[in-house]
Amino acid sequence: MSHPRHTIKIFITLLFLFFSEQHSSAAKFEFQKSIANYQIPDVVLTNQDGKKVPLIPFLDSEKPVMLEFIFATCTTICPVMSVSFTNLQRRLGKDTEKLRLVSVSIDPEHDTPSIMNKYLNRYNAQNGWDFLTGSKEDIDLIMKAFDAYVSDKMNHQPLTFMRSPEEKQWVRVNGFLSGKEMMKEYQKLIGQDL
Repeated sequence: MSHPRHTIKIFITLLFLFFSEQHSSAAKFEFQKSIANYQIPDVVLTNQDGKKVPLIPFLDSEKPVMLEFIFATCTTICPVMSVSFTNLQRRLGKDTEKLRLVSVSIDPEHDTPSIMNKYLNRYNAQNGWDFLTGSKEDIDLIMKAFDAYVSDKMNHQPLTFMRSPEEKQWVRVNGFLSGKEMMKEYQKLIGQDL
């Protein structure tokens, strides 16, 4: 019988292969985009290193921002979303710190800084990708602010929110983006719409 950690590594490896550059053109991804205004709540969260992060200035960045809602023990849509972030960082290479990637935990009772750090390591996260947690009340406020609230974490949707530094509006993506599509969205954020 295989060890659960070994099974997870095999699963992640398969996801990397599926979403890799060689296979992304063959895969069919469906998603919907819309533009929305969101009022970010004035809360202070904690990142994977245990540092306090005031959310408003963190998201009001001089860099483009991509944000998702996930949780560390998720075995369905969260790994797919995290692999998309991983592949985007891989494509950006040395430019990865020019983009702010933000994963917000929707399971704050479980997702401690230590667990979030292990999660990011599992996905080979580079500088520029932060995993944030906070009180359940604050997380609920953030999810409601982004019109992404669910009372049961198992019912959350694959949502990615993107904003360029110059824009106040957010691009809301409902569904899965391949690594190639994610890179195209990043290029649009920085004004390189090809």
